Amino acid sequence: MHALASAHSPSAAVAVAVTFLWLGMVLAISFLEAPLKFRAPGVTVRIGLGIGRLVFRALNAVEAVLAAAVAVAVALTTAPGAAVIALTAAAAALLALQLAVIRPFLNRRTRRVLAGETLPRSNSHLFYVAAELAKTGVLLALGITLLTA
Repeated sequence: MHALASAHSPSAAVAVAVTFLWLGMVLAISFLEAPLKFRAPGVTVRIGLGIGRLVFRALNAVEAVLAAAVAVAVALTTAPGAAVIALTAAAAALLALQLAVIRPFLNRRTRRVLAGETLPRSNSHLFYVAAELAKTGVLLALGITLLTA
């Protein structure tokens, strides 16, 4: 592996590992656990939303730590390159968008449903899914770029 991870510094290897860990967590939670929980026997929308709030709050907290770890590792890497810097910033920006804009909106709606209010079906979660898809692509590109730089 001629990659940035092996050729330049231990911090580059950390950046690769943390990037792929972050990607794996997003794939496992957002694209596997989240949709499947609503198919489990006895899981109502209210129960699914309650579980989802807990799981995504934990995931997002871990993601914030992982984003910081990637940023620090990239910053400590010798000459990381413009693509690595741009992809790192893009991943962090997508996470920030989810945490600062999309999640608060979804949380308000979820609180209303959990409080017993009957609301019409909403597709507002699709904004979060779109951001997750974009973040997945960015993390994959970042990991590959780190490995092949």
